[in-house]
Amino acid sequence: MANSHGHTPAAWTGVIIAFVGFCVGSVFMVLAEPIGVAASVVIILIGAVVGGLMRAAGLGQPKTNGLTEAQLQAHRQTHAEARS
Repeated sequence: MANSHGHTPAAWTGVIIAFVGFCVGSVFMVLAEPIGVAASVVIILIGAVVGGLMRAAGLGQPKTNGLTEAQLQAHRQTHAEARS
C-alpha cells in the first residue's frame, strides 16, 4: 500500500467532480427528469477523465506495481526525503 492512500490532487479533484455529479443526479432523479439524470452521468464521467488526466500529468499517486522489494524501498525513501 502507498503512504498517501490516494490523498492527491488528482484523486480529490476527480472525487469532488463525481460527487457533484451524484448530487445533481439525485435531485433530477427525485424530480423525474431523465435529461438531468443523463447530464449527471456526463458530469461523473468528466470527473473520471479529469482525475485520470491529472494523474497522467504527475499529480496522482506514483505507480509502484511490478517493483522488487529493494526498488520499492528506494522509491519510498526518495519520496520520504522529498517530503522533508
